[in-house]
Amino acid sequence: MNKKHERILASVFKNPVPSNVVWKDCENLLVALGADISEGNGSRVRIELNGVRAVFHRPHPRKEIDKGALVSLRKFLENANITPKGEKGAK
Repeated sequence: MNKKHERILASVFKNPVPSNVVWKDCENLLVALGADISEGNGSRVRIELNGVRAVFHRPHPRKEIDKGALVSLRKFLENANITPKGEKGAK
């Protein structure tokens, strides 16, 4: 994981929830963390990371992920034992 991935991960866990996080950056972060990403129907994206599965929708027409989806992504990462600053297993 590089510095940009660390910044995106910190943004996902930031409070209050930011509204300017780009979905493609989130996807790149998930790939760097070792997630398996597959395409679903329409804008759906299936993600599996550390045995945890989730389905997200790619935002459109905007490129930024909405706040509700960002909170869902945060919960998904927590369930997969991923937290900022490399603290795996910490919640």
